[in-house]
Amino acid sequence: MTSFKEGDEMIRISCEIYCAADSQKGIIIGKGGKALKAVGTKARGRMEAFFGKKVFLETRVKVSKSWRNDESALADFGYL
Repeated sequence: MTSFKEGDEMIRISCEIYCAADSQKGIIIGKGGKALKAVGTKARGRMEAFFGKKVFLETRVKVSKSWRNDESALADFGYL
């Protein structure tokens, strides 16, 4: 998650999904963005139920070829 801003009526969340290759990025996004939209819609629904208010969810997919071998990246993602 890159940002979390809570207002009276809505929560705004911005997040990044990392993958190791451009081909994986295409799979995550899907044709016309359908796969990423489906994941985002389901996640947003669960968050709205949890928080009890509307959620605006912004997702981005980024390629970082070496994130699995980078200790600081793994620590940032909660793996270490």
